[in-house]
Amino acid sequence: MPTLAAPESNVDLFTDAALADPYPLYDELRAAGAAVWLRGLGVYALSRYAETREALRNGDVLISGRGVGLNDSLNRAMAGSAQIASDPPRHDAMRRVTRAPLTAAALRDLTPALRAEAQTLVEDLVGRGSFDAVSDLAQHLPLTIISRLVGIPEAGRQKMLEWAACTFDALGPDGPRTEAALPGAIEMFQYGSRAVPPHLAPGGWAQRVYDAAARGEIAPELCPATMSAYLAPSLDTTINGISNAMLLLGEHPEAWTILREDPTLIPNAVNEVLRLESPIQRFARYATRDVTVDETDIPAGSRIMLLFGAANRDERRWPDSTRFDVRRERAAEHLGFGFGRHACTGSGLARLEMRLLLEALVERVERFTIADPVRAINQTLRGLASLTVTISA
Repeated sequence: MPTLAAPESNVDLFTDAALADPYPLYDELRAAGAAVWLRGLGVYALSRYAETREALRNGDVLISGRGVGLNDSLNRAMAGSAQIASDPPRHDAMRRVTRAPLTAAALRDLTPALRAEAQTLVEDLVGRGSFDAVSDLAQHLPLTIISRLVGIPEAGRQKMLEWAACTFDALGPDGPRTEAALPGAIEMFQYGSRAVPPHLAPGGWAQRVYDAAARGEIAPELCPATMSAYLAPSLDTTINGISNAMLLLGEHPEAWTILREDPTLIPNAVNEVLRLESPIQRFARYATRDVTVDETDIPAGSRIMLLFGAANRDERRWPDSTRFDVRRERAAEHLGFGFGRHACTGSGLARLEMRLLLEALVERVERFTIADPVRAINQTLRGLASLTVTISA
């Protein structure tokens, strides 16, 4: 079958307006083709579900080891070292180590403590009557429990939120926003190199990385980069997922009523939130050889941007795809956590934290209203900076 040159577009996904509301541009890209050449960035964009999922599956051709960002500076710094920017066998070894405390069995052991903390938190928020969905609710479990489980010194825990935002912002294209974020991203990696035993909490996730190196499971020089996987990604999906959930449920009070009447729908609601407002909107890949997407030729050496946030709203996959539906079939098939070998290692933990907070809320909150949503502008993440919630117990 003959192949075609990619359609071209001048769409700019990295203006402040586009970062605040990318969805009209995603619609335009999906309509244009399965793979679209973005003239301004010099990259191909994949915005449809089937092609994006296949690209994530095809990790031997569309690799991560040349960096997953859109600028050469960070790609060179991360390539082959950071877990998200590595390929097998190095990636697989790092992933086995970071996943050890995040298995289904490990999460079952962690669940009682997380549930108790979620219930205590929600009781306090109900007593207040009004709170901020980001700083008071979404950040609480990651910053109080998860950061301590990582086991780095207090000074590092206090910087985790800043580092997370900078690291993902720095994955954008060359420009003022990327330049402003790079120092924070570099600081996180430098901290990872300094935070070594005996300064790490015994038994903590960070210490376990060094224990794995002592057993020969990973090379010792990979310990800082492996440990850094806990410093930023352990926060962003959960915090943005929870705040996005509160925004969507506040905008759709009928969905809150459904969850109160049938709390067994909460896990599906969590996936619907992650589908409709993907916490991570995009990563890039590098083509090691010529590849055809649908009928479009993409030459070797190209950089390809995979738009998870666009693919998760593909009307070819989900009917009425822009509607928030906590009963939606196949919501769990979203790409909000990626897919394939680079699927988010902590996705189970993120879903667990979201579920436990919503379960605690539906037990105590009959209805709530939202006001003053402020988007956090980031070149990779999608979440909120603040959102006022007023509740009726």
